[in-house]
Amino acid sequence: MIPTEVESRIAKYFFHKYLPEKVMTEIVDKLLPQCVEMEEELLDIDELVRWAIDIIDEQIENKKFK
Repeated sequence: MIPTEVESRIAKYFFHKYLPEKVMTEIVDKLLPQCVEMEEELLDIDELVRWAIDIIDEQIENKKFK
């Protein structure tokens, strides 16, 4: 099994290297307000990840990037 830290670093690399700026901006615009409003330990991390995945999936389905 791949350690979580390795998966996180790979995902972070992909996110910053390959996602178009428009997609990154859309994700930040969706997640940032929630993150700013709540204490980090109170955030629903799973929900934040789902929101980001939904945005990425939508962009892929609409073929805005590959």
